[in-house]
Amino acid sequence: MRITGFRSLTTVQDWGRPVGDANGIYANGVVEVPIVLLDTDEGVTGAGLGPHPRIEELFPAIEGEDPRAVAALYDRMLRWTFKAGHAGEVFGTIGALDSALWDIKAKAAGQPLWRLLGGRDRRVPAYASGLDIALSEEELAATYRAYAERGLRVAKVKGGRDVDQDRRRLCLVRDVLADFSRGVRPGLMLDANESWTRKQAVRHVGELESTLDLTWVEEPVRRWDAEGLAAVSRGIRASVATGENLTGLEQFRPLLAAGAVDVVQTASVWGVTHFLRVAALAHAHDLPVSPVGTTPAGLLHAATAVPNHLVSELQDLRPPVGLTVDHDVEDGAFVLGDRPGLGILVDEEAIGALDVLPAEEVRTTPGVRPERAGRRLLAEPAPRRPGLRAVTS
Repeated sequence: MRITGFRSLTTVQDWGRPVGDANGIYANGVVEVPIVLLDTDEGVTGAGLGPHPRIEELFPAIEGEDPRAVAALYDRMLRWTFKAGHAGEVFGTIGALDSALWDIKAKAAGQPLWRLLGGRDRRVPAYASGLDIALSEEELAATYRAYAERGLRVAKVKGGRDVDQDRRRLCLVRDVLADFSRGVRPGLMLDANESWTRKQAVRHVGELESTLDLTWVEEPVRRWDAEGLAAVSRGIRASVATGENLTGLEQFRPLLAAGAVDVVQTASVWGVTHFLRVAALAHAHDLPVSPVGTTPAGLLHAATAVPNHLVSELQDLRPPVGLTVDHDVEDGAFVLGDRPGLGILVDEEAIGALDVLPAEEVRTTPGVRPERAGRRLLAEPAPRRPGLRAVTS
């Protein structure tokens, strides 16, 4: 079997409401989801989700190769880009191709990826994550009620700008989950998305912890600040979670050495091989690992095969437009199916019908760091929520 070519598609995740974090929001609730389809000479096609703008440069590293040699091809792609620095969009491209390679390998073996990787239990514990900072309290309650009806009892709330608002929202989500918990105390996490200084983080979380029990606080300071993350971890009761924006073991190593992270995260867009290697590194430090991202199909499969998986993020309850995924959400867990590969079916016709993808004001999205981030003396409201725009489909 040989790799013969690739195709790129772009679909959307339509949340039906604004989504975002302390840095900004997608006001119309529609987010682009790039897909790469990797073709072979035996008619087996693999799908990988995530941005891949550098694919023209990277594809020659795997063209004509046997796609089943996934680990070797992953390292080959890293070597192919070592001068440019395999981070950011380069690492995202490697991750999308890596996921497609694993999809092909499992399909060729006639097995779901979780089984091929040696997983035993198809159930993957999940937590609810609504990217909810722009929602009113009524909308927030309705959103987490939908998660709770699927059995989720742990939730991550976006915040970081106003401690009083964060307390109200966390208490509201806690109470919604408690209505369904049958006596089990709900778990709560807060995600600040790198919006604080070290002192701000300790002070903000300390105020919350006077009345709330937080499981973890995510990205309280900048992702690479090993000393700062360690200081925050020492100054609060909650665990510190980080890693979704780190790329490559070389970026994790200083944080682990400094004791700067308690829950090690990886993003779905960085691929399966990256997750497996980070999980092994975290396991060597007796730390749990937790995948992050929308439709993290590849990492859900991989999570079944590592000894230190804690919980995986569940964002939208629906997959992106034109995708069918072979897993359900029941009793607070993803339940993986038996379809060979990642279990993703791509409806190219449905995706092709999305003639014009909705535009956003890029300066106010979660991907753009606000000018005053980390330099706010006073509490600020959540990112402003303009009127919704119609979705073109």
